[in-house]
Amino acid sequence: MTVYFTASIVGKKHYLPNYLKIIEVLKSKGLQVIFDHIIKTTESEIRMETKEDRLCFQRRLEKWINSCHFVVAETSFPSISVGFEISLALHLGKPVLILYCEGHPPSLLAHHTEEKLICEKYSNHTLQQLIEDFVNYVQGESDTKFTFFINREMATYLDKISKKEKIPKSVYLRNLIENKMRTSK
Repeated sequence: MTVYFTASIVGKKHYLPNYLKIIEVLKSKGLQVIFDHIIKTTESEIRMETKEDRLCFQRRLEKWINSCHFVVAETSFPSISVGFEISLALHLGKPVLILYCEGHPPSLLAHHTEEKLICEKYSNHTLQQLIEDFVNYVQGESDTKFTFFINREMATYLDKISKKEKIPKSVYLRNLIENKMRTSK
């Protein structure tokens, strides 16, 4: 399977270790990762591009997204270009995992109801499991994405237990259900 990785080139100043960790986790799953355009490109190179260079890159970008199985976007540093790539991927029917490590989720995407769009806050402790869950979802090993509303008290509790257990909230809830299923047999 091929995954297209994107993130802010300007944000590399702050988040390069995170970008590299995400790429490492994806590769450890045996995935082919398209990422050089983010890791090897600099701001100054982009500023020096001609219109023809940009159009050529745009065609390559569209080809990469069209040919990948899914997209992973690190969005801790805002980027209109990354937003465009996410939008393009969704338009092409590609599943997209949006990751952010601090603050709030991207405001335009956090509450989007597109089934193929998953937005998750991550840490070094949760990244591996989040990516594994998403890859399983993409491969069809996870059958259904299930979304529901909870009250503020429940949300606070889930945040607290997620940090304490160092697992994503979705993993905690899944474990509760699996344990209940085992004890009900």
